[in-house]
Amino acid sequence: MLIGEMGNIFIPVEQVFLKSDRVARMVHSGGCSASDFRDVFKKNIEKRVRSLPEIDGLSKETVLSSWLAKYDAIYRGEEDFCKQPNRMALSAVSELILSKEQLYEMFQQILGIKKLEHQLIYNACQLDNGDEQAAQIRRELDGRLQLADQMARERKFPKFVTREMENMYIEELRSSVNLLMANLESLPVSKGGPEFKLQKLKRSQNSAFLDIGDENEVQLSKSDVVLSFTLEIVIMEVQGLKSVAPNRIVYCTMEVEGGEKLQTDQAEASRPQWGTQGDFTTTHPRPVVKVKLFTESTGVLALEDKELGRVVLYPTSNSPKAPDLHKMIVPKNSQDNDLKIKLAVRMDKPPHMKHCGYLYALGQKVWKRWKKRYFVLVQVSQYTFAMCSYREKKSEPQELMQLEGYTVDYTAPHTGLQGGRMFFNAVKEGDTVIFASDDEQDRILWVQAMYRATGQSYKPVPASQAQKMNPKGGNITDISPLYTDRGQKHGMDEFISANPCKFDHASLFRLLQRQTLDHRLNDSYSCLGWFSPGQVFVLDEYCARYGVRGCHRHLCYLDELIEYSENGSVIDPTLLHYSFAFCASHVHGNRPDGIGTVSIEEKERFEEIKDRLSSLLENQISHFRYCFPFGRPEGALKATLSLLERVLMKDIATPIPAEEVKKVVRKCLEKAALINYTRLTEYAKIEETMNQATPARKLEEVLHLAELCIEVLQQNEEHHSEAFAWWPELLAEHAEKFLSLYSVDMDSALEAQPQDSWDSFPLFQLLNNALRNDTFLCNGKFHKHLQEIFVPMVVRYIDLMESSIAQSIHRGLEQESWQPVNNGSATSEDLFWKLDALQMFVFDLHWPEPEFAHHLEQRLKLMATDMIEACVKRTRIAFELKLQKTNKSTDLRIPSSLCTMFNVLVDAKKQTAKLCILDGGQEVVSVLEGVLSKLSRYDEGTFFSSLVSFTVKAAAKYVDVPKPGMDLADTYIMFVRQNQDILREKVNEEMYIEKLFDQWYSNSMKVISMWLADRLDLQLHIYQLKTLIKIVKKSYRDFRLQGVMEGTLNSKTYDTIHSRLTVEEATVSVTDAGGLQGITMKDSDEEEG
Repeated sequence: MLIGEMGNIFIPVEQVFLKSDRVARMVHSGGCSASDFRDVFKKNIEKRVRSLPEIDGLSKETVLSSWLAKYDAIYRGEEDFCKQPNRMALSAVSELILSKEQLYEMFQQILGIKKLEHQLIYNACQLDNGDEQAAQIRRELDGRLQLADQMARERKFPKFVTREMENMYIEELRSSVNLLMANLESLPVSKGGPEFKLQKLKRSQNSAFLDIGDENEVQLSKSDVVLSFTLEIVIMEVQGLKSVAPNRIVYCTMEVEGGEKLQTDQAEASRPQWGTQGDFTTTHPRPVVKVKLFTESTGVLALEDKELGRVVLYPTSNSPKAPDLHKMIVPKNSQDNDLKIKLAVRMDKPPHMKHCGYLYALGQKVWKRWKKRYFVLVQVSQYTFAMCSYREKKSEPQELMQLEGYTVDYTAPHTGLQGGRMFFNAVKEGDTVIFASDDEQDRILWVQAMYRATGQSYKPVPASQAQKMNPKGGNITDISPLYTDRGQKHGMDEFISANPCKFDHASLFRLLQRQTLDHRLNDSYSCLGWFSPGQVFVLDEYCARYGVRGCHRHLCYLDELIEYSENGSVIDPTLLHYSFAFCASHVHGNRPDGIGTVSIEEKERFEEIKDRLSSLLENQISHFRYCFPFGRPEGALKATLSLLERVLMKDIATPIPAEEVKKVVRKCLEKAALINYTRLTEYAKIEETMNQATPARKLEEVLHLAELCIEVLQQNEEHHSEAFAWWPELLAEHAEKFLSLYSVDMDSALEAQPQDSWDSFPLFQLLNNALRNDTFLCNGKFHKHLQEIFVPMVVRYIDLMESSIAQSIHRGLEQESWQPVNNGSATSEDLFWKLDALQMFVFDLHWPEPEFAHHLEQRLKLMATDMIEACVKRTRIAFELKLQKTNKSTDLRIPSSLCTMFNVLVDAKKQTAKLCILDGGQEVVSVLEGVLSKLSRYDEGTFFSSLVSFTVKAAAKYVDVPKPGMDLADTYIMFVRQNQDILREKVNEEMYIEKLFDQWYSNSMKVISMWLADRLDLQLHIYQLKTLIKIVKKSYRDFRLQGVMEGTLNSKTYDTIHSRLTVEEATVSVTDAGGLQGITMKDSDEEEG
């Protein structure tokens, strides 16, 4: 309802705001949030509603809230309210810390990978296997080291700015790999806990990783690989128990040899069932478990219960976990020949035990006899693994072999060795160890586990499978054979079998970052070019894992951000600043990321980026109204100017002179003035109108254009002045340039106006009202040009009006019938109205140049004086003539015309005070200004104040020193009173006296208030305070006696003075109790006159 009533008022709002090219820019750029749009819309609506007159029964607050409700409805979409939460949820999710699965899903979208393709790669590369991924990282790092060594041998380096950087580059490559190795090594092998007893190896970061197989490497001791196992023994039931009566009590005991013994509950022999679980901890990879069945002895002398049977088990971590029947060993002569016990033994696999089982082994240094042993592959740290053989009931291995430097592979059967069917070996320079298992599947599991442990780049494949997978020959890399066929079917085998070390990761990273940025900028979240936390995490990991240089990363980022910005997207200048500063620091050798080498390509690309960025920033500053519409994004323009200053620096240490930056910004703002005015004229279609329109139409268009120009300048001040706070004069120069372009169209339109046409005065008032309140533009170049154009017109207008008024007096009085009209006759009323209207017209011009404004005021007052004097003379002559013609007898009846003439004379006297008297009080106020200037010598901190205080205090010990403040106050009060008396005595016009005293008092209080305002931060000297208190109180009292009204006496200016002097008085009373000598601001009549 409200919207309907106000619709005709707000049609321009929709046209101005919703169809604005700057709002279109905000939408297209994607740099503003929904909150930004709502805030800008709200401010535009508020500005227009506040400018409207009040409407009965409809408050402006109601109208504002109604329009904001309408905006919210349009934004949400009135037809479907349920879609909004989904959109908000999607935009919010991207800013959260994402899980691994969510990151996979995001980058599938970014890279355009289908779910099936992702799943094939995921399964084939065993991304869910932590051990395989750690092994893959070890292989990649080893490959990177080999590439660095190859580059050093072949001397194939990138081109650097100096040759000394080539060796430094190799060291940086090795150092980055060593850092990753150290990080990997520092990760715990398991989640820890009390069972984790493996000792981390202490090794040198720079040598141990690089010198694989060195004789000085740290050797493992047997105590380093002590494991901890948890066993669960669950006794279910006993079958085949016949040797005891059904009502006898039986129970079982269980123990792990070398540990404690546990017992089940008691049961009757007829139902020997328990389901009891016993938990044990042991350090034996091959423990011995004993379970015994007992019955309670009934004999009086029996000391122990009778054992009915026992079973001894040798579980391992690979043993079956399900319950099973085991035949029990019974005593001699027992009737229970078929006694069985159903139980389950579950032995866990510690996280650091990667594989276990029985193998045949033969080596040169360890396991020197070919025989079957129980082996465990133990991970001591991320880079240290050991093959250990254990005997029963032993915590420490009998023998162990550290796998570092070994290469594992499948081999053909060895005919000379008895035992074992499927062979494989581990080879190291100077040593070979042969292993054999009893079946193919066990061999595959062992080889895969050892392959992960050795960190070798070569992936061992059985001969039959290798032929099937790679019939043409060649190396086979890390492929999970279960998914090979499916990968080939879907064309993914190339990616699955790819070797990461053989790719150009700098190019791949550029592609990845580009597509990630594409995805990010198309997100519903207004990111301004910043990646989400999840995206930053992935990009950081890629750079660290594959050795992408930081400078290359930021150069690519800058290149892409600049390209987007050139195409209209809004990019946060702070983000550009960060990346640019990183690259500049790197190119100039400051090592922001510890990299000291600088390639020629990086330096050339940086210079190219620097030029592009400089051009972009200058273009954005030149288009600041459209690149940062309504000052959005907040603070972006200020950050752009800061970045421009950074880009203009020749190096990172030498700051650019402020004048050079100012010169560039001035050039940009000059362009901005032309761009802003050109777009404004295109919007107003001024060119079409100015060429063919009539003079009146031209003036109308120029007036409309002036309104738009003023609005542009106001918006610049409102939204962009803070950004240019360093150079406010430059923004003023921009405004002058902008107005100078407008002056061309204005001058053209004014020249087309006919002579003595006064329709252009509203144009002057509009422009002058906007300019006179601006500190920088008031009496500026354009403002003076405007005055120069209108000075002759104003003078001409007043001349013509003076002539017209004089003629109308002459004609009117000749034809005057002296019929009463209001306070006088028709001629007098017309005269006074015209004089008042002319003075109001000139006053409304608010002429900015003081001298010409005073000249106009004085001329109009003199004109009014002359006109009223002429009217009074003619009226008095007519009055006397009429009086002479009247009858002198008792029949005399005073004619109404005489009364009208008398009323004209009285009204003329009243109008004289209004139209003919200049502002009074200025001359007498100048005396007060002189008094205050003398008081200024006592300002706190001045040399004279200190000197006076010192000399007065010193002299006061010996003589009576007069107080200078009282002389000034008494002299001024005497001056005021004597001149008040003179005016009362000599001037007969009461109205004039009252107006003069009002102005005198008001101007005096203003002068004192301004003098105090200049000393807000200073405490008044005691002589200043005493003098001002006396002047203010006496002036207040004297002017009240002269008839000045209470409203004038107790003005806001007086209240401000009174408050300040009261505070100063309180301060002095604390510091110097006797200093004021009874002078106070409190109301009292006890003081002397």
